[in-house]
Amino acid sequence: MLEKFKGRYFEKKFLAGLAAKKRVLFLTTSNRWSGGDKDDKPKSTRLAEILADKAGRDKVEIIDVPSLNIYPCEGNVSAAAGNNCGAIKALLKDKTKNPSGCHRCWASVNNQDDELWKISRPLLESDCVVFFASVRWGQANACYQKLLERLTWLENRHVSLGEDNILKNISAGVVLVGHNWRADKVLDVHKQVLKFFGFRVAKELCWSWQYTHDAFDESNSGYRADRLEFFKMLKNLK
Repeated sequence: MLEKFKGRYFEKKFLAGLAAKKRVLFLTTSNRWSGGDKDDKPKSTRLAEILADKAGRDKVEIIDVPSLNIYPCEGNVSAAAGNNCGAIKALLKDKTKNPSGCHRCWASVNNQDDELWKISRPLLESDCVVFFASVRWGQANACYQKLLERLTWLENRHVSLGEDNILKNISAGVVLVGHNWRADKVLDVHKQVLKFFGFRVAKELCWSWQYTHDAFDESNSGYRADRLEFFKMLKNLK
């Protein structure tokens, strides 16, 4: 088992990284079927809840991303007419959904029931954001990836359109939980992605946990042992 004795070390460094923050956003992106066991939450979500309790729910807000109605990215970065992602014409004209006036995404304009604003509004009001995800097939889970693609307008605004970086004062981290393959590599990739976006990536807010290095361990017993080992670590954090 990996990271078996590092849970306490991670917790200490992670909470220290949040200590000076005033408004923190945790975005959990792993999912389970809503009609299943209500106690069978994804491991990364459980970890986020425990860390939020320790940091203080008065300053940490948790949003369960898969529960929101978020449309796929429309790919306007590379459309036939050129890069139109985050253009001024893509402004979401709703002061309740977009009080900052910064939310500019065509998918939000084209789909009135799109709920990306429920993430962008608190995100732009926060001084720290941490993404929590599971690792599936050697990559971060699909809900996390969809969210990143839908937030591309934040990166495109300053990188391609030459405007100001509205994320420059927001610290960011990513926490990944995997079973047997590439969790550490995926962490490296998404730390760099957050830097591309313009966040201030904090190393103490970045961490990955993986049960085994055996990429061929796909047995039911292995997954059960994985869960037991992870929750043993969580129990030590409580």
